[in-house]
Amino acid sequence: MKNIALLATLLLTFFVSSCENIIDLELDKAPPKLVVEAAINWSKGTLGNQQIIKLTTTSGFYDQDIPVVSGATVYISNSSKVRFDFIELQTTGKYSCTDFIPVLDETYTLTIITNGETYNATEKLKSVAPITRLEQDNEGGILGTEVEVKAFYTDPAAADNYYLFLYTYSNKVISNYFVSSDKFYQGNEVFSSSNNGDLEIGDEVELKHIGISKEYYEYMSILINVAGGSSGGPFQSPPATVRGNLINKTNFDNFALGYFSLSETDSRKYTIE
Repeated sequence: MKNIALLATLLLTFFVSSCENIIDLELDKAPPKLVVEAAINWSKGTLGNQQIIKLTTTSGFYDQDIPVVSGATVYISNSSKVRFDFIELQTTGKYSCTDFIPVLDETYTLTIITNGETYNATEKLKSVAPITRLEQDNEGGILGTEVEVKAFYTDPAAADNYYLFLYTYSNKVISNYFVSSDKFYQGNEVFSSSNNGDLEIGDEVELKHIGISKEYYEYMSILINVAGGSSGGPFQSPPATVRGNLINKTNFDNFALGYFSLSETDSRKYTIE
């Protein structure tokens, strides 16, 4: 009996210790792809002349750092062929422009030249309806027990409009993104609302309404969905490749990730009372 008990103890010890071993999976590494963060946002009441475009590449699953793309040529041109150059800030992969001229409904083309390949994307600068007022609802949420912030706006009746809403909170690291089409409320007063059931007195909510194109609306709808809903935002690593509007003119199959968008925005800050 002692031998059986000893054998059982040894087997249990081996099993437990085996469960504690760290197993590194050998994952296939795909060639890195260019990742473009090119959201040109024109905040209401500002000149909109200062803009940033960020270039990185995809990396391996176990890599700790995100590789930046340095030494690229980056510029935006409008329909009149006026060119706005983006100059890299040292070797950060961030490219800055200080003389950009935003014009509503103007068509712009982004050009990126890196590693001997040229990428292009074309988009229009879309307007956004102004935020008219904010309201705090202490009986919000599905059960009517949550504090909710609502941002009201009147959708223009003369055009089809698409929106991206961004909510950030002082009591959470995770932000919320939502997209909306005016298909069912065109020309009416409507609102966006927060999605944070833990809001308390003194917490700050920063919200932004962003006017976007129909194509960007469809892209963001997919991206938010594959990223697991609105929580966490759409810019974490999604479980599927979502292609944007960037086209590689040199090698079509080597497409870039990301989206070139141009938007008028309106934002507010609110402190929970």
